[in-house]
Amino acid sequence: MPARTYWKGYLKLSLVTCPVAMSPATSESEKVRFHTLNRETGNRVVSRYVDAETGKPVDADDQAKGYEAEAGRLVVIEDEELKAVRLDTVRTIDIDAFVPRDSIPWIYLDSPHYLVPADEVGEEAFSVIRDAMAATKMVGVSRVVLYRRERAVMLEPRDKGIVLWTLRYGDEVRDAKAYFADIDKDKPEPELLDLAQRFIEAKTKDWSPEMVKDPVQEHLLKLIASKKRKGARKTATGAADKGRPGNVVNLFEALKKSLQADKSLR
Repeated sequence: MPARTYWKGYLKLSLVTCPVAMSPATSESEKVRFHTLNRETGNRVVSRYVDAETGKPVDADDQAKGYEAEAGRLVVIEDEELKAVRLDTVRTIDIDAFVPRDSIPWIYLDSPHYLVPADEVGEEAFSVIRDAMAATKMVGVSRVVLYRRERAVMLEPRDKGIVLWTLRYGDEVRDAKAYFADIDKDKPEPELLDLAQRFIEAKTKDWSPEMVKDPVQEHLLKLIASKKRKGARKTATGAADKGRPGNVVNLFEALKKSLQADKSLR
């Protein structure tokens, strides 16, 4: 069943405009979530904002956003001041640039959303924008307000719809060179590389969502179902600690043993 529409607005390309609807392409609503309880009464525990110095509760009307301008000194930013710096992208995705899809590094991609026509009237204009991007192998770059924040977004034609990716800003992305610069000073031995490639080829399978099932989630659901049936407290026991090998195994020998251990690789 399609998720409830999260956002409605307009997709605009120059003079072509159409109403669209957006929904997140991923969801964590099925994840097991816990409440904090009072162990003695079984009642939920609620959190409250309190003054860090006086310890007294602070009413919602007295709460404000603050930024630490320097150590120990906070400046207050009012809601009206925040609204004044927002651009007019609350309800319109105005595509102002196109770039090749592979020119946007993977690390900039944040969260995917499905973008679809909001009604039959706008479907033709939507299809024109989608098919034009697909034909030129380009993606659109724009901005829109999502989750109470203006975000840069990428629009990618996919199947009959468009996938809208929120993009991370440049100051949120760390340069990989700082982490990978010292790797591979010495190249791997060809024989070792060949053995590793054989192992990968033998283990290659078609992609399936089953490969990324969450075993912890499944265990929690079983545990909860068991507690619902029995109505009694039960302590979950973890897997036995098998420990780690105490010596460093030769990589070449380890790969050979891996190949020999799996009959499907012979």
